[in-house]
Amino acid sequence: MATKVSELLLGAFPDLRYEPTAKRVRAGLDGSPVVDTQRALLVWEPKRVTPVYAVPEEDLLARLEPTAHNGNGDGRGTDELPIRLTADGPPAIDPRTGFRRHTTPGEELDVLAAAFAAPHAAFRPDDPDLDGYVILDFGAFHWLEDHEEIIGHPRDPFHRVDIRSTLRRVAVMLDGVMLADTVGAQLLYETLLPVRYYIPPADVRLDLLEATKHRTVCPYKGEARYWSFPESARGKNIAWAYDSRYVDAQQIHGLVCFFNERADILVDGEPQGHPVTPWS
Repeated sequence: MATKVSELLLGAFPDLRYEPTAKRVRAGLDGSPVVDTQRALLVWEPKRVTPVYAVPEEDLLARLEPTAHNGNGDGRGTDELPIRLTADGPPAIDPRTGFRRHTTPGEELDVLAAAFAAPHAAFRPDDPDLDGYVILDFGAFHWLEDHEEIIGHPRDPFHRVDIRSTLRRVAVMLDGVMLADTVGAQLLYETLLPVRYYIPPADVRLDLLEATKHRTVCPYKGEARYWSFPESARGKNIAWAYDSRYVDAQQIHGLVCFFNERADILVDGEPQGHPVTPWS
């Protein structure tokens, strides 16, 4: 019987998962080094969508101490933010959920160096396959893979982004108002996510949109700035464009994309529907 690969990936969500990486991984904070290793692991705690780094304790350049108040929490309470990647997918935890919401047994640790203390920034999982490793809070430190900065979270080796140009007509509407109309879109295909339509700014009614202060980061595409369509209740931060920090995303640099979870997108006149994603 044939196996659908995406079902294998989704089926593993309830499990503690890991994968070695050959990259040199370094982390620091305020000029103090925390770790320098070529033996890092990518680790996904149960129900986590995105990975974090686990590093050998012997490769740490800072000290670990048991945290004064052990237990699950993220400074804002212990509630996880639940999502579903697809309409029929397994429950998952929104990546915005804090690091301290651990879903596997283990010990919380503080990371201490000469210039700083990072409370609760490490976690020693109680799992024999990860013996000798500690998981580090990605958001607590500045990270490099080899000599390149990594933002958002480590890149997932099983997650892919492909960009293809198209001459098909792509139109974007919201509450009956045409916000974009183009035959020059770039189609972005990303693992387990719907197709995204990146549109040249000249083909977008930017005069109907308002720039906002909202910003997000993606380890594959860069930092995004946002626009809202103030005439619609569904229009808050409805569109975005990425900066030019990543060469491998240069086909979409400066192009505008709309959430097809909320906007009405038509391709050659055919409605594309509203997919169920974490941004629905």
